[in-house]
Amino acid sequence: MVYIPKKNQIINFLIVSIIPFLIWGPFFPDLIVSLSALFFLYNMFHNNNFYYFKKLPFIIFLLFLIVTIVSSLEAKDVSQSIKSSLFYFRIGVFSCLIWYLIENDKSILKYFYYTLVVCFSALVIDGYLQYFSGSNIAGSPIIGVRVSSFFGDELIMGSYLSRLFPLLFALFLIKKKKKYEMYFVGVLFILVDVLIYISAERAAFFFLNLSTLFIIILIKDYQKFRLVTFLTAVVLISVLTYNSDKLSNRMIKGPAQSMGFVKDSQTKNIFSPGHDSLIKTAYNMFLDKPIIGHGPKMFRVICKNEKYQEGVYPCATHPHNFYIQLLAETGIIGFSFLFISFCYVMYCACRQLRTILLKQKRYLTDYQVCLLAGILITVWPFAPNGNFFHNWLMIIYSFPVGFYLQSIYSKKKLL
Repeated sequence: MVYIPKKNQIINFLIVSIIPFLIWGPFFPDLIVSLSALFFLYNMFHNNNFYYFKKLPFIIFLLFLIVTIVSSLEAKDVSQSIKSSLFYFRIGVFSCLIWYLIENDKSILKYFYYTLVVCFSALVIDGYLQYFSGSNIAGSPIIGVRVSSFFGDELIMGSYLSRLFPLLFALFLIKKKKKYEMYFVGVLFILVDVLIYISAERAAFFFLNLSTLFIIILIKDYQKFRLVTFLTAVVLISVLTYNSDKLSNRMIKGPAQSMGFVKDSQTKNIFSPGHDSLIKTAYNMFLDKPIIGHGPKMFRVICKNEKYQEGVYPCATHPHNFYIQLLAETGIIGFSFLFISFCYVMYCACRQLRTILLKQKRYLTDYQVCLLAGILITVWPFAPNGNFFHNWLMIIYSFPVGFYLQSIYSKKKLL
């Protein structure tokens, strides 16, 4: 197998640098992903090595890519839509690149781990400073009740932490640890859990709970460790909620009222009146073109047509749910690829649970369970999301895929 010489670690450091660069926006991460994907393609073709591209996951990805391209060619604005379809190719290649790098140089796992620890720690320090003092180190003020730290006006700190947390835990599991490191990481986990909550990103907090429960139920080692840190965080969150009306309204009372879970609710909505409106509008678009949809990134264009609009807020850049977005933009065919991915994660989880109950050899390693938890966040159907084709999100959800593919196809031990 072709490999990058160890004396040349530039590609490793570039890939790992994406983790901190994601805090400052999508430009540099996207640039690194695009250039590294091109480098990887050149390297593979130059050495006539198509091992990664012959595997079933990449073939399925190519089929999805073809569907998005066909959908774009039928879109109202072909030039705008085709960009999303064609450039989506780099995400699949990037996941294969991560697989390739881990396979040929395990030291990159250590780089990823320490980079994640440093980034999470920096956000914890700066985030709590902003929460308690009103502004962070850079002078950015807290926005209402929402902590954003170094993300500034972009209220996505919770999304960043919750989506990368399973990857951090996975790398923590396979690392040789000293006792002091256990205490440090335990405290870090508690503080990160609480920080995601005070970011007031409801979807991010839901994803944290979803992935945490998935991990606690299905792993063997460090199960009690994660359970204790999570329960400790829940106690601290309860105290904060009790002492902050704004936080409790944002995270508990407001959503409960919007979804009709309290007596004085006037209507029942899917997540909120805004989400409900966008989802129903997207569904109407799907009914109009159910097979291949209106084209990637076309929701923002087509939703302006009054014949599709419903509710109080029928138009935005995307409908805030991956499944609904794919139904509207890529039809039932594009939707089916994401749904199949969800079914795969659930299948693996059921296989793992069965081996636990029957006390057999586990279907998945604890490392793989954590990586699947990261993938589960992306493929979970019943939660608000960002734009499926947004550069920042695509990069984040491609990371656990690359790590997971390496783990299932490699016969080598990671450490």
